[in-house]
Amino acid sequence: MASNRHLGRIIALQTLYELDFRREAGDTGFELDEVSSRNIGRYEKQLEDTEFILALVNGVAAHEKELDATLQPIAPEWPIDQIARMDRVVLRMGLYELTYNTDIPPKVVINEAVELAKAFGGENSSKFINGVLGTVLRQRDPAAAAETSKTSEEDVQSEVSESGAAVSAKEKTE
Repeated sequence: MASNRHLGRIIALQTLYELDFRREAGDTGFELDEVSSRNIGRYEKQLEDTEFILALVNGVAAHEKELDATLQPIAPEWPIDQIARMDRVVLRMGLYELTYNTDIPPKVVINEAVELAKAFGGENSSKFINGVLGTVLRQRDPAAAAETSKTSEEDVQSEVSESGAAVSAKEKTE
């Protein structure tokens, strides 16, 4: 089931990326349900839990403004629309899961988001995603953040540098 959910997150990422791209391009004919069905259909033989994918896609789409409002103060130097599209979509997905899928451990959510960023994002995407989602978790639940963190407290309390990569306070002063 775990690998099935990983594939499900990849499909959700593809769908939400297309939503973001086509909306920015002014495509008024975009149908989220159609695109979700098409993307799920490509992998139907490998999937057991399509409800997870649909819930993730529809949840992120429905709560996008709320998710962006939560993310913006964590990376104030980077307005949401200036964050690389892939990173933006991964952040929204991760934050949605941290907020609404409470049956999934925060460590799993953040690790999955980091893996998506490594596979589909830029060179520093995984560090950026880890820093932002780790900060969200630390602000909401310091005990869970301490359990989840594989890095030092200084790295979890990251800031966004001008390049968009997560940089610890120590690195910033060096």
